Amino acid sequence: MATVNVEAETNLTKAENMQRVREVDFVTQFTHKSLSKLIEVLGVTRKIPMMEGTTMYVYTTSGTLDKGNVDEGAIIPLSNYKQEKKAVGDIKLKKWRKAVSAEAIKKSGYNEAVQSTDAQMLRDVQNTIRSDLFTFLKGEYSDAIDGKTATTVTGKTLQEALAQAWGQLQVKFEDDTAEAVYFVNPQDVADYLATANITTQTVFGMNYVENFLGLGTVIMTNRIDKGTIIATAKQNFILYYLTMNGDLARAFSLTADDLGYIGIKSGYQNEERAQIESLVMSGIQFLVEYAEGVVKGTISP
Repeated sequence: MATVNVEAETNLTKAENMQRVREVDFVTQFTHKSLSKLIEVLGVTRKIPMMEGTTMYVYTTSGTLDKGNVDEGAIIPLSNYKQEKKAVGDIKLKKWRKAVSAEAIKKSGYNEAVQSTDAQMLRDVQNTIRSDLFTFLKGEYSDAIDGKTATTVTGKTLQEALAQAWGQLQVKFEDDTAEAVYFVNPQDVADYLATANITTQTVFGMNYVENFLGLGTVIMTNRIDKGTIIATAKQNFILYYLTMNGDLARAFSLTADDLGYIGIKSGYQNEERAQIESLVMSGIQFLVEYAEGVVKGTISP
């Protein structure tokens, strides 16, 4: 009688091998399909990773350029520049945890109970980051880098308010090529759509229009109150993030994307409670370097 080999074949891909694949897919969706696109639309060029135990600083450079009127053979005077830094606090680590009971898995299966709820948690984390961004933009900048507040403008229509904001940005950033980004309420854009057609795109759960009226990028979100707009130069944004590729990742066995914006450990067992849990960590902080370079507009018909 022939012997039956009951062992699994060599190099068989088993269920436990797929756990890390799900985690990588989770962070890839989060960063490359959503957050990275938002950062691109905002025009953030300064993305500063923060290791554990470090403090956020913003560096500003100022100085005086010499007139340059130098006689032949004379010593060329030095132009004087200096760099100053201001601490803006420690970046806040945010943590989320989700648990699925054995009974939930029995009722709907592992994929539905664990993976579907992981995806929903992803959407909720995205929502939290969006909320933090607009809470900062709508703030009064009492702790702004230069201790000053946003510039204000008014206009009778959306177009007029955007134009006034654009004009202020050209003044505030006259030494740079200011590429403007505006945040407006969709209901204000709806009034404009009554007489014109525009093509919108989607990023991080928000619609946006590139080169709206030739003034810059307009992002539409209900987190901006109707009748108001917020604008700044894209170059004004700074992104600080606590890297999820460091000690935290090693300590909690987190899987992170290449840039380390977010880390996740999905589907680990809590045997004491007979449940499957997922852990997500992230530390992301949007700031502006120049508070007066933020323009708050009011639409006053």
